Amino acid sequence: MPEQTNLDLSPIGNCAATALIDRRGRFVWACYPRIDGEPVFSALLEPNCGGSENAGQENAGCWSVEMADITETTQAYIRNTAVLRTEMRDRHGAVVEIIDFAPRLHHLNRTYKPWAFYRLIRPVSGTPRIRIRMAPTGNWGRDLGAATYGSSHIRYECGPAVMRLTTNAPLTYLREDQTFRLEGPLGFHLGPDEPYPNDVLTDAEHMLRATAAYWQGWVRTLTIPLEWQEAVIRAAITLKLCSYDDTGAIVAAMTTSIPEAANTGRNWDYRYCWIRDAYYVVRALNRLGAADMLESYLVYLRNLTDQAAGGHVQPLYSVSLQGDLTERIAPDMKGYRGMGPVRVGNQAYEHHQHDVYGQMILPLTQSFFDARFLRVGTEADFHALEKVGDRAFDVYDKPDAGLWEFRTIARVHTYSALLCWAACDRLANVALSLDLKDRSSFWSKRAGIIRKTIEEKAWNEKLGIFAGSFGGEEVDASLLQLFELGFLPADDPRCVATFKECERQLRKGDNFYRYVEPDDFGEPETAFNFCTFWYIEALHLMGRTEEARDLFEAMLARRTHSGLLSEDVKVDTGELWGNFPQTYSLVGLITCAVLLSRPWTTVR
Repeated sequence: MPEQTNLDLSPIGNCAATALIDRRGRFVWACYPRIDGEPVFSALLEPNCGGSENAGQENAGCWSVEMADITETTQAYIRNTAVLRTEMRDRHGAVVEIIDFAPRLHHLNRTYKPWAFYRLIRPVSGTPRIRIRMAPTGNWGRDLGAATYGSSHIRYECGPAVMRLTTNAPLTYLREDQTFRLEGPLGFHLGPDEPYPNDVLTDAEHMLRATAAYWQGWVRTLTIPLEWQEAVIRAAITLKLCSYDDTGAIVAAMTTSIPEAANTGRNWDYRYCWIRDAYYVVRALNRLGAADMLESYLVYLRNLTDQAAGGHVQPLYSVSLQGDLTERIAPDMKGYRGMGPVRVGNQAYEHHQHDVYGQMILPLTQSFFDARFLRVGTEADFHALEKVGDRAFDVYDKPDAGLWEFRTIARVHTYSALLCWAACDRLANVALSLDLKDRSSFWSKRAGIIRKTIEEKAWNEKLGIFAGSFGGEEVDASLLQLFELGFLPADDPRCVATFKECERQLRKGDNFYRYVEPDDFGEPETAFNFCTFWYIEALHLMGRTEEARDLFEAMLARRTHSGLLSEDVKVDTGELWGNFPQTYSLVGLITCAVLLSRPWTTVR
């Protein structure tokens, strides 16, 4: 079978453990002990593991099942779940199925979701011959995991990570890297280095049924659009996989250092919680009625509000709210398709990005209005949020790195000011709901001051458009948020003119760039998928709905076989680039599907 040359991967997980599996059924990416930890399956980024002379180097960073004389592989999720089924067929007609999942189920009045994976391998027909190869890595690709064998388990030391694989498979074949006949089902449990006292095959079968039932039950709680249901459901499940239940954090993507374009050095670590990205995630899921994720994330935000105490808020934090994400290079990883560097951490944590204050307040606002929540917003919560609002008002007209996270460019970005306006505007609404009329008036006045400043300083009279920065002439895709956030109606002449100029400069075929001016790394080579969805949304709001639907269908056609999208797309080839799966892109898919779908009332 040919080597994988794109991001056609399938995620599995349980909101504690996550992994990416390729079309050949190989685990090629999984981090331990959590999503922003060290990769123990690292083949996606080509670990060196001490050099080519190292035994097992060709399989380093993988957990694979190889079938002798294989001719065909097919792969799909079990309907409405995060359980992946891979089927292999050989030239003699023998068939093997592999079921991969991380257990998630209700148990003892709580959600059972350990860092663990189950793998079931079953003969479907004939007498297939398989080889199982397990080669986890440690120390960011420097070493292969050292294996120690027990009676029914293998212990792997992967630097600071120590894991245990428990199985009913013959360990002799695994130890000697040997092909053998598969004459009955095999079960595997990979988890922390702890004794496994139960029968692994029986457990795997039970956990499979319970985990599938959990996901199918969760999907039943969603309010989905009439059209594009499969795409929306898969996007929603994947967004949930990008959450970390312990703290409520939501990461931007599961991976690090997948380049935005080939050999550009635009390789970033996205395995952290960006306040901006998470805001868009919970907003999209709120359209589907997924209150559980929103409520969990609000706990994360309230902790962050307390931690910041009204001071500076970083654009991103670890899933445990740690702020130091010092960026470094992992020297023992070649990178995706050999295109390094591989970065660990993200220097953007040092940035000033003033839109984050609005993106903290906007999702928390719902807790004051939504009767579904177990914990509704209180007056004390409101006063804590006022400190964030004070910070937004202090910085709205100050230069920052902006939402595109420029590393050497500082401006007063219109988008940042817009979100600071939204922060004050929403605080006024919350105060009114709490019958705090004086505070409502106070925040309304502040919102009015910011509004007037934006209308005066972001408006370029000569060009007749809102610019991307105060006093600037450039446009970027974030200007499409002017009317989406309610700052101005979509039919306001200023919005119409700005939209047309963004369309003229940033649309390339069926794609929409975030900006086209050179940045720290030169001119962008790929389009940002989320911005294309922003554009589709704007087309609809501008009354061009049929055109929006056509463009949305074109975006759906770009999805991988698992129904997902990465961050970027190469306009001339349609190839996906950037970290995967990208929450921004899936947010755009859900938002546009909800907006563009025919209503359920059309069903007769």
